[in-house]
Amino acid sequence: MSEQKTAGWRFAFSRRWLGYLAFAIAFAIACGFLSNWQLSRSKEAAAANALITANFDSRPVPLTQELPSLGAYSPKQEWTRVTVTGTYERDKQLLVRNRPFNGSPGFEVLTPLRTADGSLFIVDRGWVPTGNRTDSPDHVPAAPSGTVTVVARLKASEPAIAGRTAVGDQVGTIQLSVVKQKLDGADMYTSAYGLLDSEDPAPATAPTPTVTAPPTQDEGLHWSYMIQWIIFALIGFFGLGYALVTEYRRRNSDDPAERARAAERERRRRAKRTDADVEDELLDATR
Repeated sequence: MSEQKTAGWRFAFSRRWLGYLAFAIAFAIACGFLSNWQLSRSKEAAAANALITANFDSRPVPLTQELPSLGAYSPKQEWTRVTVTGTYERDKQLLVRNRPFNGSPGFEVLTPLRTADGSLFIVDRGWVPTGNRTDSPDHVPAAPSGTVTVVARLKASEPAIAGRTAVGDQVGTIQLSVVKQKLDGADMYTSAYGLLDSEDPAPATAPTPTVTAPPTQDEGLHWSYMIQWIIFALIGFFGLGYALVTEYRRRNSDDPAERARAAERERRRRAKRTDADVEDELLDATR
């Protein structure tokens, strides 16, 4: 009697199936949000690549033009080439700990450059390997003496890393507020430093440059993931529809019209059988 009451498609409006539909809709909405998130990530990667393309090999401009104040800096200025003339404060040089390069442990060398107005601009002159004592390099090439003209690429001050500290002439990261403390609170640029590109006059020896070519411009697989989430949403509705049709056929198996449709489906299925399918059925029958 209960089966008769739910003949046809009336069962699809039961609380159980409406619950399945609500779940499929909620799943599709979640997939939509995740797909949109991947699209946003793709746009961010494309914007970062465009920034590198525009700034990495840009014509150098005076530091004071790009950074009109000691605290000025915008993320859009990353990799911008600037030129500044001054004198290296070689006795105030600092080392940045835990800076691997090409798989080897080492340090990056930060040398303050005293500019014409008396302020300091921190220049990352490159990388030196760890020495015989793991807490310091064996040798750090000296910065040029006297007046020097530097071309550098702007980089933002780095954040602190929990648990990474340093003492003496070393710092845990290139966090410019900490560098300023190490330099006894000197007037200096505190939002950005310069990654050395060239210096004139050039020294006989120098630390190994850490960046000589633009960073890899890869937008990742965000577009693929975005499409995958859309497909997952569609699969959810496809699965719901398949389950709905399957139950309809079961509930209406005594209906003459449904019996005729079932017989037609079976006829088509048998028509599609290959010789290999027939052989497998015969083998199964003899076992």
